[in-house]
Amino acid sequence: MKKWVGYQLLRLMGWKLTGSINPAIDKFVLIAAPHTSNMDFFLAIPSLWALGVTGRYLIKKELFWFPLNLLLRLTGGIPVDRKNKKVEFVDQLKDLLNSKDRFAILFTPEGTRSRVERWKTGFYRVAKSCNIPVVLAYADYEKKEVHCGETLYPTDDFEADFEKLEEYYSEITACYPEKFNRKFFVRGEKEA
Repeated sequence: MKKWVGYQLLRLMGWKLTGSINPAIDKFVLIAAPHTSNMDFFLAIPSLWALGVTGRYLIKKELFWFPLNLLLRLTGGIPVDRKNKKVEFVDQLKDLLNSKDRFAILFTPEGTRSRVERWKTGFYRVAKSCNIPVVLAYADYEKKEVHCGETLYPTDDFEADFEKLEEYYSEITACYPEKFNRKFFVRGEKEA
């Protein structure tokens, strides 16, 4: 039923969903980019339902106010305190993934809807430490298409992996294109 509802909601908004997630992949990190608008949330939730993804997503803790917190928790939101550097959040996510048989965690690697110079790398560190793939997703506002399914298996070559990601997302049209930095990988810097 959830799959059908997801497809219908996307159709009602005038969007289509393409691609699929390999059913042989039990656990994965799902990344969605570019993230430049609140509308991305309203595309992501029905897309996850339509794809049959069981999992959670990260969202800043400041949005967990009543009654919005009810919707966020119901749809799988995990509050993130972006200012608390004392908590090793990657380890917590790794524990969550390891406690399930089939599970996904959705990241927006930009970490904000504003333009950023570089992506955050938590999604990559979680995938690498859990030895699971990163499944790539995007919402292309020019085509009105949500696409999901290509995978990246993290290697020991961080720079090569991020160059692949940068190339993959280079042609996607964000809701606010001026907020999406197509050169989000800063060469020569170590994984952060």
